[in-house]
This record gives sequence, structure tokens and C-alpha cells, in this order.
Amino acid sequence: MSAFYLFLCAAVIGVVEGVTEWLPVSSTGHMILIDACLGMKEHVSESFYSFFLVAVQLGAILAVIVLYFKRLNPWRREASLPEKRQIFRLWRCVFIGMLPAALLGIPLDDFIEEKLYGVPVIATALILYGVLFILIERKKKNGFDRIESVYDLTYCDAWMIGCFQALSLIPGTSRSGSTILGGMLLGVSRTASAEFSFFMATPVMAGASLIRGAKLFATGVKMTGTELSLLLIGMLTAFAVSLLAIRFLMNFVRRHSFEAFGWYRILFGILVLSISLLAR
Repeated sequence: MSAFYLFLCAAVIGVVEGVTEWLPVSSTGHMILIDACLGMKEHVSESFYSFFLVAVQLGAILAVIVLYFKRLNPWRREASLPEKRQIFRLWRCVFIGMLPAALLGIPLDDFIEEKLYGVPVIATALILYGVLFILIERKKKNGFDRIESVYDLTYCDAWMIGCFQALSLIPGTSRSGSTILGGMLLGVSRTASAEFSFFMATPVMAGASLIRGAKLFATGVKMTGTELSLLLIGMLTAFAVSLLAIRFLMNFVRRHSFEAFGWYRILFGILVLSISLLAR
């Protein structure tokens, strides 16, 4: 396989990561399908590929920081004292919200990767959460939102949403999907649920990348020049596409429900399962 094709594979994976990381459709499920089509895994080391799939998320994280820098930066000069307090309180909510996933994810990381990264688990999670999105949205049509803004979240709300985010440790669940569903069940608006999922993703995804990176380098493995180039291409592509995906999702949820994503998850889960069965 030529280096050019590997670079193209990295860019495609970056595009998929940039879109699926923020939309509630499961980046893991899409990565499996893309890998089956591209075959990049067969031409790089297993340890690097495992690290690459996680580290490429750093590009997506950077998109959140760029888009929401003003709202997340309490040290900007023009911010008033009440605004600074509001932002610091939001960061405390983010920290509380990320604790459940961190407390479970760090000790269970190897077990999850070894035992749960299978097509049956991923396809089941895709379909199950698709059904939940549809049911919750239909129930929500005649209801009202208790919380309209991320700044109105209580510490208890943040912890509960974080518990839902911890469910995304199961492959195929979708981190943003579980977080948004949790927020909506607690009476948080679609917009606030989506934004809070973005903010919580920043430290969670950065932590996951650092853990995988530490494991890779602890084994004494060093990246080649080609592998480093692949990583940079994937991250830059994920960053650029994430900018568009986040803007699209926020514009979408202001006008529409998440029911369409529910149907997409169901159909995609069936597709993943069907391809797996046909490949046997």
C-alpha cells in the first residue's frame, strides 16, 4: 500500500471522526465500517492504530475550544465579574460531569477494549439508543424544558448527566448521544444538552488520548515519520470537519428534534450487523 493511500485513509478517518464525534450517531460504529472498507489497520502497527483512533479526537477537541473560546474563557478582559463567576461555575459543572466516566473508564479501559469492542455490542447499542431517541423525542413534544441554558445547570444535574455519559464507555452508544439523552431526560433543552456534551468532551477525550499515548510509549514503541504524518493529517482533518459539524448540529437542534438521528442509528446498526454477518 502506497504512502499516498495511507494519507488518504487518515484524512477519511479524520472526516468521519469530525462528523460522528459530535452528532449522536456513534463514532465507533462508523470507524469499524470505515476500517472494513479502507483496510488501513493492516498496514500500520496495531499499537499505533489503536492510538491513532483515539488521538485523532484531539483535532475535534480543538474545534470546540476555537468555537466556544469566548464562552469558556473567564480571563478575557471584557468579561464582567458576574460573567467570570458564571463561567467558573460552568467549568465546575463540567468537572463534576466528567467524573463518572473517568472513575469507570480508567480502571475498565483494557476490559472494555478487549471484551466489548465487537460488532454485536456496537450494533445493539446503535439500535437501542436509536429507539430511545425516538421515544424520548415523541414524549418531549408536549412537554417543556426545565433548563434552557448550560449556565442554569446545577451540580446535581451535571453529575446525573455525567452518569449518562459514562454509559458511552459501551462501544456504539455514542458519547454525545448518551449525554444528550441524559440531559433531555432531566428536562434540559436540546441546545443546552448538546453544548454541555461538547464541553464535557474536551477533558474526557483529552484524557483518553493521554492514557492511550502513555500506554503506547510505555511499551517502547516509537512512531515512524509516516505514522506521525498520518496522525497529523487525521487530527487536522478532524478539526476542520468538526468546526462544520458542531455548527450544523447547533443550527439543527434549534429547529428540529433528534428523532431523525434515532432512525439513522437504527438503520446504521442494522447495516453494521448485516455487513458483519456477510463478511463471515
